[in-house]
Amino acid sequence: MGAGHGHGHPPSHPGARHRWRLAVACALVGSFFVVELVVGWLAQSLALLSDAGHMAADVVALSSALVATRIATRADRTGMRTFGSYRAEVFASGLTVLLMLAAAAYVTLEALRRLGDAPDVDAGPMLLVGALGLVVNVVALLLLRGGAAESLNVKGAYLEVVADTVGSVGVIVAGVLVARTGDGWWDTVVALAIAAFVAVRALLLGREVLAVLGQHAPAGLSPAALETSLLGVPGVEGVHDLHVWTLTSGMHVATAHLLAAEGQVGEVLATARVLLREEYGVEHATLQVESPSSACDQTSW
Repeated sequence: MGAGHGHGHPPSHPGARHRWRLAVACALVGSFFVVELVVGWLAQSLALLSDAGHMAADVVALSSALVATRIATRADRTGMRTFGSYRAEVFASGLTVLLMLAAAAYVTLEALRRLGDAPDVDAGPMLLVGALGLVVNVVALLLLRGGAAESLNVKGAYLEVVADTVGSVGVIVAGVLVARTGDGWWDTVVALAIAAFVAVRALLLGREVLAVLGQHAPAGLSPAALETSLLGVPGVEGVHDLHVWTLTSGMHVATAHLLAAEGQVGEVLATARVLLREEYGVEHATLQVESPSSACDQTSW
């Protein structure tokens, strides 16, 4: 019986590589949040206040994402976290989802409270702050876009800023409509549209987070196809107890038992490891290779 695993961890985790992007985006969004909150309160604009509430969620989400990248790369001194602390970034993404949903719920409830009592809204500050917010969000988007495809943590922050960018556009639209019609209801309508957009983006991100926490197979990787590929390795006579999942963004893990023909244990192990790494992107694979005389029973779960 032979066992082996790949030690090819990425030299630098994606989230850690993009930490500076998160830091700069957090500083930009945090500074603008204060401006938007004050002006929104003075102008009695629900669109501005809803966007400011979402900005507050952004600040917390970006800060937690930044802290998570630090935790994820911290050395384990306890000896108990055998997979390290990489999942910290996934939990930070989960927090982002909750904050986005909370912001959407707040705006919806505030809009319902205003039914029948639309306040006078000052369109001038809305247009000015909306335009300034759009500039800030576009800069933050350009910063985070580079890491969104590599890290679920950075992607969560990126989607937060995407929602904020839409919010800024919504504030501008609401300001124009209020200025032209004098009807403060446009402010509430646009705020509800922003809330709906934020909620949808949150649910989509939440599905990705749950897939990782639930140890689903990585997106785009079919366990059935992987099993077929392993069965195609010369000398492999059977595959069982195959598991493949994502530890965190860019880190896929697999375990499997391979039944090898007599005398081919070493060859099977080496070939299977190369297959997992080069064809499926699984850098960390733990394989138990068994000969017919020492084969173990398949687990029942």
